[in-house]
Amino acid sequence: MAETLREKAYAKLNLTLDVLGKLPNGYHDLLMVMESVETGDDVELTPRSDGEIRLNSNLPWLPRDGRNLAVEAVKVFRSAVGDESLGADIFLRKRIPVGAGMAGGSTDAAAVLRALNRWRGLPFDADALRTLGLKIGSDVPYCICGGSRLAGGQGERLTSLPMPPACHVVICKPSFSISTGELFKKIDARSNRIRPDTAGLIAAMERGDVGGMCRRMYNVFEDVLPRNLREVSEMKSRFLDAGALGTVMTGTGSAVFGIFDDYDRAADASVELGEYCRDTFLTKFTDEILIQ
Repeated sequence: MAETLREKAYAKLNLTLDVLGKLPNGYHDLLMVMESVETGDDVELTPRSDGEIRLNSNLPWLPRDGRNLAVEAVKVFRSAVGDESLGADIFLRKRIPVGAGMAGGSTDAAAVLRALNRWRGLPFDADALRTLGLKIGSDVPYCICGGSRLAGGQGERLTSLPMPPACHVVICKPSFSISTGELFKKIDARSNRIRPDTAGLIAAMERGDVGGMCRRMYNVFEDVLPRNLREVSEMKSRFLDAGALGTVMTGTGSAVFGIFDDYDRAADASVELGEYCRDTFLTKFTDEILIQ
């Protein structure tokens, strides 16, 4: 029986997210400071030699076909190694909420790529594996490695950053999700917009200034949220009332997170905000690099 491979699939958060314009290929040119947090999924994968891909999860409603990026990752990997007999039994223990902007599907796909790459004796280095990941989704290249990164282009141009100063993170995912496509359309139609001070935020990280970092967190998609989604701004207000040094929506939402410099204050905020959001997490950033 084939060996069962296990990988941790960390969630990601955006400290900043900017849309610079359109690339020649039609995708958007992004600039983002991205961080991994300890909250994540567990991925178990057992290779098969009959070409079948079977997926199960603790969430019974999760798609089990090609709509699931973990399934797509197996297809991309086997095409790259030229072995159509390669299949897999995959089990996803999901903790990252779906539709949160936390790269839940992308980080699972990245974990599948890492597991298969390790099983095949590392035919791809980190750069090559990230190139494969981009065929699956824009967040997958980052999720291949994780950590503290500046991401540009579609998300494939990655530069290592210093870890954020020691702090505690509370994440809340409201009951609704947000259409990524609709937000990009609204961004494209907007000529004037506030931009994050990405350089200033990175400088604050470099000098260990958690307050300066938090004051510069910004996500341009918050400016184009539909008017009926007031819950995002209301949640940010609750974070600030609870003592967060800064708060921002991650990705295209709908999860919002706040950063605290005191554990007890963060823990109290997690309890308080958990009354409004079932999916509430108290976590912290992780500096674990998943592949060198």
